[in-house]
Amino acid sequence: MTINPTNWTRSYSKSAYIDPFYRPNLHILTDSPVARIVFSGTKATSVEYGQDRHTVNVAKEVIVSAGPIGSPSTLMRSGVGPKDVLDAAGVSTVVELPGVGQHLQDHLASGVVFTTEAETAGSVNANTTNTYSTTPEFLSYVNPAIAYANTADLVGDAASFRDEVMARLDTSAAQVPSSDSSVIAGFKAVYTASAEKLLTTTSGQMELLLALNSPGAITVQAALQRPFSHGRLYINSSNPFDPPVIDPAYMANPADLTMLREGLKLARKIGQTEPLNSIITGEQSPGANITTDDQWDDWILDNLHTEFHPSCSCSMLPKDLGGVVDAHLKVYGLDNVRVIDSSVFPIEWAAHMMAPTYGLAEQAADIIKAQYSSSGSGGSGSSGSGGSSGSGNNHSGSLPRLSTSSTFAAIGLSLALMGFSLVL
Repeated sequence: MTINPTNWTRSYSKSAYIDPFYRPNLHILTDSPVARIVFSGTKATSVEYGQDRHTVNVAKEVIVSAGPIGSPSTLMRSGVGPKDVLDAAGVSTVVELPGVGQHLQDHLASGVVFTTEAETAGSVNANTTNTYSTTPEFLSYVNPAIAYANTADLVGDAASFRDEVMARLDTSAAQVPSSDSSVIAGFKAVYTASAEKLLTTTSGQMELLLALNSPGAITVQAALQRPFSHGRLYINSSNPFDPPVIDPAYMANPADLTMLREGLKLARKIGQTEPLNSIITGEQSPGANITTDDQWDDWILDNLHTEFHPSCSCSMLPKDLGGVVDAHLKVYGLDNVRVIDSSVFPIEWAAHMMAPTYGLAEQAADIIKAQYSSSGSGGSGSSGSGGSSGSGNNHSGSLPRLSTSSTFAAIGLSLALMGFSLVL
């Protein structure tokens, strides 16, 4: 959450990127979920939305920004996705794209709860006679501290842990919920990159959060940042308003349980160390009786929860690795559809998802502006069959970097964060 320090109000995509601007050609419809994109061949021609199936025509292209759950669902409802899923749901295939809905990753967390008699934000909030609890400064409070621990902080010998993780590569690949060779190859590529390129670096693997928002308690949370367990989501009906089926495959890989266990041990150690220890009166959960690795593992499996940071379900990967979008965010095989949201990241971020998604949207605004500035005619080109390079057919070289000060860039960023399909 971002706070505007000038007035202690929440700053978010709408207040930062839409409210300050006026565009008579921008129409934002609420309570109007997208039903599907309508195609002529591989070109999007219109978008259906709402229970009454209203239609808006497409002049240039469609930007799907419905998030890591909504975007793959929208593509599948529109006939773009794994053919076996589309056939089972009764949806006609427009483009077979096996990676849609695959590679789903999420942040998992739990926490060590300590008791305290010290004043905390939670106790201030619970004290109705304390006038400070109603001030804008206090009500803007989120959490007092966040830190990130790397692999060595958690397990000691990062190289040995990496080797253990890599030894499970083939076993883990056999659990991928797809028989498509490109999806399996993509899983192996992401898995190997996570293990070989990130595990032995100083990059954060575990988020530690100090939470003081419950009266009489201090919680040190641990949150796994880059899971080796990948899930998927898929549709099971042609009704666009039925929710998708989500199989997150949490803790399918034992490395994730090991990492979270060691993160919680570190959380306990923080609570037992000065200066925090001086205001703690005991451990409420999981309790001092949880000491062995097996006890920790059993407790974690009963007490973990999502941080609601899903991503990667429309991954930007080469098509032959189960990718869904290319380096310019165009959906493989379609002429004029992009996905712009956190579903396109191929590897989960060691961060809350707001900032990475803002950055993605800013880049996307530059890419789109550059395309239409250079083409003149406004044609959107095609990403065609995609190939393995990960770039669209009508682009070459490095990604364009233009100023994002224009109104279009601002609007594009905001819509990319608000779960919309934007029709140009």
